[in-house]
Amino acid sequence: MAFCLITDTSANLPTEYLLRQDIAIIPFTYFYDEQEHTCLDIDAFNGERFYGAIRRGLKVTTSQINPQRFIDAFIPRLRQGQDIVYVGMSSGISGAYQSAVMAAEELREAFPDRQICTVDTKAASLGEGLVVMQAARMRDMGMGAQEAAFYLRKYSENVCQVFTVDDLLHLRRTGRLSNASAFVGTVLNIKPVLMGNENGQIIAVEKCRGMKKAIAALAQRYDQHVISPQEQTVCIAHAQNPEGAVELAALLRQNHPPKEVLTVMYEPVTGSHVGPGALALFFVGDDTVRQP
Repeated sequence: MAFCLITDTSANLPTEYLLRQDIAIIPFTYFYDEQEHTCLDIDAFNGERFYGAIRRGLKVTTSQINPQRFIDAFIPRLRQGQDIVYVGMSSGISGAYQSAVMAAEELREAFPDRQICTVDTKAASLGEGLVVMQAARMRDMGMGAQEAAFYLRKYSENVCQVFTVDDLLHLRRTGRLSNASAFVGTVLNIKPVLMGNENGQIIAVEKCRGMKKAIAALAQRYDQHVISPQEQTVCIAHAQNPEGAVELAALLRQNHPPKEVLTVMYEPVTGSHVGPGALALFFVGDDTVRQP
């Protein structure tokens, strides 16, 4: 039995794709000027204005999503007799996934005949989005919820997320960087290269002098670990760094051209943590792709 596919706004997928694939979205929220905001339409998101405001000193915060938000999203589908696969943001950087697990546990008692499966992608942005796209393919093939969730968890282990930022301030401030102390106090235009490890935590793995060398380091990791690039949609997300995105895409096409490159603006919740100027690469790689 085909299932209802649900994800969250952290997946950073284009609105047109979500609508075409009938993928439901749970909104994550962010706060500034003492007001709560959501971004359900990444295509309409004004990244230039948002990240420009952060550069000028705007303070953006986020908060954990509680289980009730997931319950409210799951119940209508369950009442319609649908099974659910929720593909979520990494538990290594957010408590949102645990809220989804709690909601699923509660609802299984109320809907014992339905399957409610949660998948921790151990990724964010288009790293999560790649798993969502794979889930859509499995759903469209008629795969059941439990079988799909099993394979998606394995698939997630090979999803690489590697990125660079202009300033570690944002990741350090929000506690998203596991080994921040090793990189505190970097100067002279040093750009860190960061990645998601096997637990979905963000770790710093390299220092580069300048953005150009950092971009080259991202492409090098792709060349070292990518598998079957000709069959892949490789993804790039940036926080108001379109020039870097174009440069990175060109490097990817030099040695191991992918089937296609999907480039998006970082959505504001995850983007507020990586900060303006961030540039990220996501692809499916070999079994060592999540190792430093």
